[in-house]
Amino acid sequence: MSDPLFAKYGKTVKAGEILFNAGEQGSEMFVVRTGAVRIMVTSQEIEKTLAILGPGEFVGEMSILTNQPRSATAIVEEDAQLLVIGVRVLEEMIIHNTEIALRLIRKLAARLENADALIKVLIYREPNERIIENLKRLAKIHAPQDGGPVRFKADFEAMAEQVGLEEYEVQDIMLKLIGAGFITEKDKTWIISKIEDIDDFLGFLKMKQQYK
Repeated sequence: MSDPLFAKYGKTVKAGEILFNAGEQGSEMFVVRTGAVRIMVTSQEIEKTLAILGPGEFVGEMSILTNQPRSATAIVEEDAQLLVIGVRVLEEMIIHNTEIALRLIRKLAARLENADALIKVLIYREPNERIIENLKRLAKIHAPQDGGPVRFKADFEAMAEQVGLEEYEVQDIMLKLIGAGFITEKDKTWIISKIEDIDDFLGFLKMKQQYK
C-alpha cells in the first residue's frame, strides 16, 4: 500500500549523506521514518556526537522554529527514509492538526530533559560513575513500552563523546559490564535486562576500589 505522506514529502538518503551543517540557515526539518541520523558538533576541532536519532524522531526543527542557524551537523548514520518538512508546511500542520503540535512539544520537552540528564552525567568525576549514569540515561530513552530488555546501538566512540572520556576507558568499563553479565552484546547492539543491576555493579566497583 502506498504512503501518501511519504509520496508527497518523502526522501530516501544513504548512510554518510549530510542533511545540514552547523552554522547553516535552516529552511526545513526532517522526520525519520526508517534508519538513523547522527547529530554532531565540533568543539576545539574535535567532533562530538550529541545523539543518534531513529524512527519517529524530529531532526532540525529548532532552526526553523527559532529562525536561527543550525546549531549542529546532521549526518545520516544508516540508510534512511525521511519526511522533509518546510516552514510553511510545518506551520500549516501545527495550525490544522493539534496532534502534530502536541507531539512536537513533547519531543522538544524530551530533548530538554535529555540534555539536562547528560549535563548531570558529566558532573560525576569517576569514569565508572559517568558511564553507569549514562547507561541509565540511555536506558530511559530506549526503554520499550512492554517493559522488556533495553536495546541500543553498541558504539564505544559515541559513548566516549557523551561522557567526556577516552574511548579506551569506555571500552574497559563496558567490557567489564559485559563480562559480568550485566550487559549483553549481540549484533552490534547492547542489551540491558535489568537497569537496577547496573547500579549494583557500580557499588561492587566502589567496594573493590576501597580494598585495593
